[in-house]
Amino acid sequence: MSRTFDELLAGAAAEPTEGWDFSWFEGRATEQRPSWGYQRLMGERMARASAALDIQTGGGEVLAGIPGHPPLTVATEGWPPNVARATRLLHPRGVAVVADPDEPPLPFADAAFDLVVCRHPVTVWWEEIARVLTPGGTYLAQHVGPSSVFELVEYFLGPQPEEVRDARHPDREAAGAEAAGLEVVDLRAERLRTEFHDVGAIVYFLRKVVWMVPGFTVDGYRDRLRELHERITAQGPFVAHSARHLIEARKPE
Repeated sequence: MSRTFDELLAGAAAEPTEGWDFSWFEGRATEQRPSWGYQRLMGERMARASAALDIQTGGGEVLAGIPGHPPLTVATEGWPPNVARATRLLHPRGVAVVADPDEPPLPFADAAFDLVVCRHPVTVWWEEIARVLTPGGTYLAQHVGPSSVFELVEYFLGPQPEEVRDARHPDREAAGAEAAGLEVVDLRAERLRTEFHDVGAIVYFLRKVVWMVPGFTVDGYRDRLRELHERITAQGPFVAHSARHLIEARKPE
């Protein structure tokens, strides 16, 4: 049964947003996945590590989804609802969760980990990553790239300046890693098709990924949301493109 505009908005506005479990989108939005398979790669690196750190773990879903963890595995997270969610999910797997504000310094000693991982960090503090890595240690991460889902961002905010569109460029991030003394050994980037099949999926996405349209509220953007609802109803899914890049960097021995 098709739902009305108001029903779609009300349902999406009432849905909890903690964690990074996106199963709510099933049947309502799709996102093409990067070809490299980040979670699989992370699991392979974890199998060889002795001490690992997952930065900005969210609700711990990605880390919990790998087959096993090193004897010492720690995850950090800054948002209190996600700290609680990650603790419930990861503690039974032997992973310690540390509440951390996601800004320097990381609450760990120098050379504490031979593997640091991160999926979709908000900010990357390269000097801190380099500091907590052991000599010969590895940083493996999947980052959000430039102009990710900007078809949706600019629908609400209008055209963005070039410096905003070009932020998070993989070449710039690689330069940041190298400036911190790391050697970039792998860098791959892809743009991936994303489809939103109803306006409720868009509302939930913008509530969950709050930095896409800062200050987004249903009431504040109701007119634009109604136009978007009518457009999807008449023309089909709203199509955007996410940007992702894989970066692997090592600390020299």
